[in-house]
Amino acid sequence: MVSLEMNDRKKIGLGLTGFGIFFSFLGIVMFFDKGFLAIGNILFLSGVMLTIGLKSSMQFFTKPKNYKGTVAFGAGFLSVLIGWPVIGMILEGYGFVVLFSGFWPTLAVFLQRLPVLGWLFQQPFVTSFFDRYRGKRVPV
Repeated sequence: MVSLEMNDRKKIGLGLTGFGIFFSFLGIVMFFDKGFLAIGNILFLSGVMLTIGLKSSMQFFTKPKNYKGTVAFGAGFLSVLIGWPVIGMILEGYGFVVLFSGFWPTLAVFLQRLPVLGWLFQQPFVTSFFDRYRGKRVPV
C-alpha cells in the first residue's frame, strides 16, 4: 500500500526527480549534451524510485502492459549513457509516453485547476484534446 504522507525519503525523491527534469532540460537546450542528459536520467530514475519505493517501481516497470515502454525507456537510457543522445532521447520520449499514458487524465484535471494557467486548459479545443485520450491508453 502506498502511503500518502510526506516523509524525508519522499521529499528527497521529489527533489531528485525535479533536478533530473532540470538537468534533462539543460541537456536538450545545450544541443543534446550527453553529460547533462545522463545526469538528468540518473537523477530522475533515482528520484522516482525513492518517491514511490523500490518495490512499487519494480512492479510498475515490470507489468506486462508496460513492457514496451520499459524497453524503450531503458534502451534510450543506455543510448544516452553510451553517447547517442538524440536517439536516446527519442526512445526515452516514446517510452515515457507509453509508460505514463495512464496518468494523462489526472494531469489534465490538475492542469485545468491551476490558478493562473487553468483557464487556458479549460478552453474547448484543449478539453476536446484531453477528452480524446481520457480513459484510454496511447495506441502503440
